[in-house]
Formats: sequence, structure tokens, C-alpha cells
Amino acid sequence: EKKLWKIYMTLTGVEAAFRSLKSELGMRPVYHQTEKRVDGHLFISVLAYHLVHSLCHQLAKKGIHYSWQTIRDAMSTQVRTTTQLKRDDGKMISIRKSSEPEVFHQKIYQALKIHPYPGGVEKTIL
Repeated sequence: EKKLWKIYMTLTGVEAAFRSLKSELGMRPVYHQTEKRVDGHLFISVLAYHLVHSLCHQLAKKGIHYSWQTIRDAMSTQVRTTTQLKRDDGKMISIRKSSEPEVFHQKIYQALKIHPYPGGVEKTIL
């Protein structure tokens, strides 16, 4: 029973990977006209899959078993914003920073050992 269940779960994982390649990772449809561009498109899609699989594997080792779509949807709520202010001397100050990470974001960042404020703070005076 255990062996059969393991094979079934492997099959489920492979099917999920193909669904991810075709939809989320943009493997299809392919609009390219030359073989070289199609090959490039497929290479980037497979590379993206390996990255996604690696991230999910690292998270699973930390006890986090969310689907890629759940991770992607939840992580998309943390954004980078740019605020522009005009100084008295006429110059513009531009400050770019990430929003506050929520509990879900923090959990993912801690598991992957990533700083919770991606990109840091950028201050530019124009």
C-alpha cells in the first residue's frame, strides 16, 4: 500500500508540474516562428519549472507544503512602491521600498533565508 501510494503521489506531482509548465510558467501557447526561438521559449519554461520545484522542495523541508499557485498568489500581496516628493529647491526625492511583509510572507522568507524587505530602500534625488 505504501509503495502504491508513493507512486500515485509521484504521478500527481508530475501532472501538477505539467499543468504549471503549460499555464503558470507560460510554456503554451508558443507564438514563435523559428525553431531557435521555440527552443529558447521551452528552455526558459523548463528553467522556471526547476526554480519553482527547488523553492517548493526547500519549503517542504521546512514543513511548508503549499502549492506554487498558493505561494505565488499570497506573495503577490507584498509590493514595492515609489513615493515622489518635491523639495523646496525644486528637486524631486524618489523613495522606493517594499510594503510590510505579512505573517505568510515572513514564514516563506524565513524558510528560504531571504530578507523580508526585497530590494531594500532606494532613495534618489533628481
